[in-house]
Amino acid sequence: MRVILFTGKGGVGKTSVAAATAVRCARAGYRTVVMSTDPAHSLGDSFDIELGSDMTTIEDNLWAHEVSSLHEMQRHWEKLHEYATEVFAAQGLDEVIADEVANPPGMDEIASLMWIKHYAQRDDHDVLIVDCAPTGETLQLLTFPDAAKWWLDKIYPWERRAMRVARPVLQPMMGIPLPSDEVYASLKDLLLDLGGMRNVLTDPKTTSVRIVLNLEKMVVKEAKRAFSYLSLFGYATDAVIVNRILPDELHDELFRKWQRIHKRYEVEVEQSFAGIPILNVPLFDREVVGVKMLERMAKETYGDQDPALRFTTASPQRIDKEGTDYVLSLKVPFVDRSAVDLSRHNGELYVTVGNYRREISLPRVLAKRDTAGATIKDGELRVRFTRAPVAKRQ
Repeated sequence: MRVILFTGKGGVGKTSVAAATAVRCARAGYRTVVMSTDPAHSLGDSFDIELGSDMTTIEDNLWAHEVSSLHEMQRHWEKLHEYATEVFAAQGLDEVIADEVANPPGMDEIASLMWIKHYAQRDDHDVLIVDCAPTGETLQLLTFPDAAKWWLDKIYPWERRAMRVARPVLQPMMGIPLPSDEVYASLKDLLLDLGGMRNVLTDPKTTSVRIVLNLEKMVVKEAKRAFSYLSLFGYATDAVIVNRILPDELHDELFRKWQRIHKRYEVEVEQSFAGIPILNVPLFDREVVGVKMLERMAKETYGDQDPALRFTTASPQRIDKEGTDYVLSLKVPFVDRSAVDLSRHNGELYVTVGNYRREISLPRVLAKRDTAGATIKDGELRVRFTRAPVAKRQ
């Protein structure tokens, strides 16, 4: 199955581009499902129909789905939902209100990941289009599998054992219910599912991300940051889509000023994303709402290209052997060496860029070696691993 994720700063038109791509794929004969992971859903507005938490048929070969975290919590993680409801009710909340708010932070992202995995592992569709939340939420969504693996490996085992011992002693003194072993078992299943998602999301043969932007300073800067972080976590970006380009034949001075601004940022985008296909979409003379306008947008975006193709397949991470050393290379575009922090612990390499940290499980050939420095060249972080010096016998 082909999986394509669309992200970008809020308001750039990524939902319209995602919906247009889905329409084009469906009309090309692909069994296509498009889903929204944004809590403030607007996918239904793009198609000009009402969508719900269940899959809705749009036309032949095309289905749409807006993920509801509350609905998914109640349907798939009942034990976790029941426990959260008990905690809120113990604090004096009305039972109905407690049930409504018993949705832990991050469940929108988790529910979305589960559906991506659900569609990817079944053979019911050919293409999955994901209309992601704005950039910040999308990065949080895509870092969940890494966080789940860390929590499952480092915290979960001893915390569950400690709770088994402490629960009989602590519960009589606590004003809220403590999690039962069933709750922990349900949490473990959830985290294992999340861990399995990483294999789907980071496989460049299956999944790629497309960044949607407008030619404005803050939007371009956020798109560049998003590309850096996506590369850091191993997600392949196969296209940048520049939306709402002003036409050349403008005479109004106000629009001509905006056009000059756009031309300046157009050059920056071309330089910053060199090597990645850049697709241009014009500003239309009407709202992009409904299947007819979405088909028009898809034609302008892709021309005669198949939108389900992978427009580039370069991997953001690789390991090369140089002499007796190994070099781990990781794409971190637009990042200076001073902004990167590296640390190691128990066979794990921790790469921190800004507010994001990635844990890389080193293969044995690297884990048993010493780190011999790191450099950044041409947007690529290169970490060198060398053999540990042999201790001299006394």
